[in-house]
Amino acid sequence: MDSIRGKPLTPEAKKIVVSVKQYFDRNKFQTSGSSTKRTADALGIGQATVKRVMADYGRDPSLLDEPAKIRGRPAHAVSASNQELVRTFIRSANKNGEYITLAAIRDFLQEESGDESFHRATLARTLNRWGFEFGQGTRSQHLKEKDHVIAARQRYIRKKRNNRAPGGDANTIRPEVYLDESYVNKNHSNDFIWYSGEDGPWVQKPTGKGERLIIVNAITKSGWVPDAKLVFKSTTKTGDYHGQMNWELFEKWFTEMIIPNIPANSLIVMDNAPYHNILSEHSSPTPSCSKKKIMDWLEQNKIYCRDDCLKPELVEIIKKIAPEPIYAIDEIAKSFGHEVLRTPPYHPELQPIETCWGVVKNHIARNCDFTMKNLIKQLDNGFEKVTAETCSRIIAKIRKVEDEFWADDLKFDSQEIG
Repeated sequence: MDSIRGKPLTPEAKKIVVSVKQYFDRNKFQTSGSSTKRTADALGIGQATVKRVMADYGRDPSLLDEPAKIRGRPAHAVSASNQELVRTFIRSANKNGEYITLAAIRDFLQEESGDESFHRATLARTLNRWGFEFGQGTRSQHLKEKDHVIAARQRYIRKKRNNRAPGGDANTIRPEVYLDESYVNKNHSNDFIWYSGEDGPWVQKPTGKGERLIIVNAITKSGWVPDAKLVFKSTTKTGDYHGQMNWELFEKWFTEMIIPNIPANSLIVMDNAPYHNILSEHSSPTPSCSKKKIMDWLEQNKIYCRDDCLKPELVEIIKKIAPEPIYAIDEIAKSFGHEVLRTPPYHPELQPIETCWGVVKNHIARNCDFTMKNLIKQLDNGFEKVTAETCSRIIAKIRKVEDEFWADDLKFDSQEIG
């Protein structure tokens, strides 16, 4: 019997438990153990489950037909995979001047995600985390993106558009390199398979995600950057994979495996992961820096402040006068003739390598046998699925997304002026 730990038994499975238990009760085998234990062993379930099912059957056989009650706290977290869908839905509604509410977004997500439920309070917190806010619109209140998100996107797309070669083709003035980190678990596989309805599925997926590999790589329009792939085993199986990366590891990979293998004068595109944004020793402080570092910088620049100033007061000062922060990785890239460009926050759809990760992981899922040896093999095979044609096509598609953002933002801005 197919049973997954932590999930309630179906009515059909409960009836099988009763039939097997009654069979063992009728036939006294010369083996050790009670009929309850033999039933549990035969069906691969716990003895407590057998006792609970038999107790329900003893009270009222019709209880077996009742649907299982959902136990524990319901899962209301909204997957990050829905972020692009939500952004498109909200921007479309804003363009059409439609009144947009949490209920409308929730209904849209439920329609897109089938039976998945989304709690309104959780959805509101998620929208805030993704850079949206509920504010005063032109004629009514509506959901809109936060100003700093819009500004960051505009600066990014302006830089990308200025790098396009004249003529409207796919060529660029400077070569563009897209780098990113991802992960894959040993038990990463498809959840659905074809099987005989009479026999049931023979493939038994292990519980849990299994061991994890961290993957670091980069692409250009010509495919994967040669000799830039870094794969290592994670020390944890859960949590944010960014926690397995650090500045020292990223710097070593960047200088030894990226810089020597990319074209001269490249524009290197990356996201805002913490280890991408380590401050240079020449940088002005940021609000997250220590109070001592802020005071030292103010003193070095001969900017007077009282000795009894609190850190919030010092932060106010540097926000007004401090220049943009300088990041260590930017200095390294510049020393080799390259430039770093960061994607705007909450915009994975502007990073083409994200789609490449999807191609690799889909291949792994279709060929999983739940072993680490096979995972490493299929990871290599998955990388081969991403060709120069694949990257060129994805980057061309992302260019269209950039143009749509650019045009829509200009339209929104003209409406605000009007």
